[in-house]
Amino acid sequence: MNSYPVIASITEADQIAKALKSDVRRVILMTGSITNLKQIIEQLHKADKQVYVHTEMVSGIGRDAAAIQYVAEVFRADGIVTTKSNAVTAAKQAGMASIQRIFAIDSAAVETAIRMINTCKPDEVELMPGLMPRVIRHLKQRITQPLIVGGLIRHEEEIVQAIEHGADFVSIGHEKFWSPTI
Repeated sequence: MNSYPVIASITEADQIAKALKSDVRRVILMTGSITNLKQIIEQLHKADKQVYVHTEMVSGIGRDAAAIQYVAEVFRADGIVTTKSNAVTAAKQAGMASIQRIFAIDSAAVETAIRMINTCKPDEVELMPGLMPRVIRHLKQRITQPLIVGGLIRHEEEIVQAIEHGADFVSIGHEKFWSPTI
């Protein structure tokens, strides 16, 4: 893993070519469908990118254990991103890494998320939105997993601030941040 803390969040098909040429080592894939996912993952792997498939965003992928097993065996994704605890468990059973995505809409949601993380034990956690330094610090103190933050980040100083407050990585969809400038 290189030292650049940005993960490319690919939400549009045209971003794939940009990610292939970028300096990011990891991508979260939130586009494509069951019909072209294998080809997309193979392209990204050839460019030495780790690919995490957001199972709730890619078309045609179910949310059950069989779907997660299929993503692991047939598509050979490096991991999944999910909001579902049962998908984290299924990823473990399939021998694949998992990122549990949580949303900090209020204090109760953060506390519920912490309990869920401590129960299902994903490999990493992604906090959305990523523009909350106090919440980033608080969550980082309460979990043992690496912390990714994402959502609503639009400026270089927001990336720096997130890292300074405890984030290990920042997931971002703006291609201009997929190569180091900071």
